[in-house]
Amino acid sequence: MIRDLSNMTSGGALDPPSKTKFRRYQVWKGHNKFFCGGRLIFGPDASSVVLSATLIATPAVAFCIKMFNRISRTDPAYGYTVFIVGTLLLFLVLTFLFMTSARNPGIVPRNTNPLEVETPSVANSMEWINGSMSLKIPRTRDVVINGHIVRVKYCETCLLFRPPRASHCSICNNCVERFDHHCPWVGQCIGARNYRFYIFFISFSTILCMYVFVFSLLNLVEQPISMWKAMSKDMTSVVLVVYCFVAVWFVGGLSLFHLYLMSTNQTTYENFRYRYDKRKNPYNRGIVSNLKEIFFAKIPPSLVNFREFVEYEDDESYMGSFSYRFGRIISTKGGGALDTKEIRKIPLILKDLDYSVINRSMKEKDDEKRKEHKRWNSVYGDNLSIPDEVKSGDKRHQQTSSTSRHL
Repeated sequence: MIRDLSNMTSGGALDPPSKTKFRRYQVWKGHNKFFCGGRLIFGPDASSVVLSATLIATPAVAFCIKMFNRISRTDPAYGYTVFIVGTLLLFLVLTFLFMTSARNPGIVPRNTNPLEVETPSVANSMEWINGSMSLKIPRTRDVVINGHIVRVKYCETCLLFRPPRASHCSICNNCVERFDHHCPWVGQCIGARNYRFYIFFISFSTILCMYVFVFSLLNLVEQPISMWKAMSKDMTSVVLVVYCFVAVWFVGGLSLFHLYLMSTNQTTYENFRYRYDKRKNPYNRGIVSNLKEIFFAKIPPSLVNFREFVEYEDDESYMGSFSYRFGRIISTKGGGALDTKEIRKIPLILKDLDYSVINRSMKEKDDEKRKEHKRWNSVYGDNLSIPDEVKSGDKRHQQTSSTSRHL
């Protein structure tokens, strides 16, 4: 079969697709949105960043404008201090929101081809499915972390064994290092490279809510009239008090929850799956060390250079991940079998596989079944029909022999 394909290619019947150079972000198979030539990396729901920024900035700007207008009626030092601090908090919150949502969260680079199964373990990684041989890669692998055995999983989308604490985000369609969760409010995965900025974002959002709540309430209390008359006269402060009171329960509770996660060195994903309820957390090194790791450790470099040039095949039939079957290729993108004329690359394991051993093993099993059938005939007579499994064995043996001759 390989000789036939190579002859077709050399003869011009199957011309390889033309290759064009693109930047990696232009052909990336994830669902991310890229801006500024791949320098800014957003999630697929990047529009939610605008919504979050609006929900934060609108009340904060209204508060700052009100406090600026009150400077002439109060102590200038007090008025300017409240105004400047409020503006600074708003700036920090929006900055950390942008740094969280527009940053690579720790995307793990994909494999372009399935992992090759090592030769010594071929026998353990092959099985017959519907008359065809399937090459299987183990779904898990054990690694040692701080003296503890941690099991990592094989990602069938990215075609790799995920690093410890990494997980595949179904929304962004990427494996992410130290995956915490996908936050709909920032429209991005929270991982190893943006978790610190996410903590700053929710923490300063909590501080901003409390700040606006307190000083808006003071604006009502300090008026020399009754509270009800002050509220009817200053509706802006009333709306800000109610709005911030509701919002602080959300962002404040989220900040406290992540403070607990940081202290125990867990991720949201691990906590929700009860990873360490029945066994020790191999990453927990004490509260002080855990907090140092989050706030003072060096942020790991990006594993993917989205601005580098890569060669990309224009033919769409070569896109997607593939799983190889005996004599054909199954595309996980289209869900069906590709025609053998479209096969351009055969796994090395199929090239190096000794089919004579398989044929000989199958022939020995069929011979044993035939001998057993003859023994049955000698006892029960010649009217006994050949079992179906022997007939199917003959057909399977013929198919394997034919395929091995092509290979």
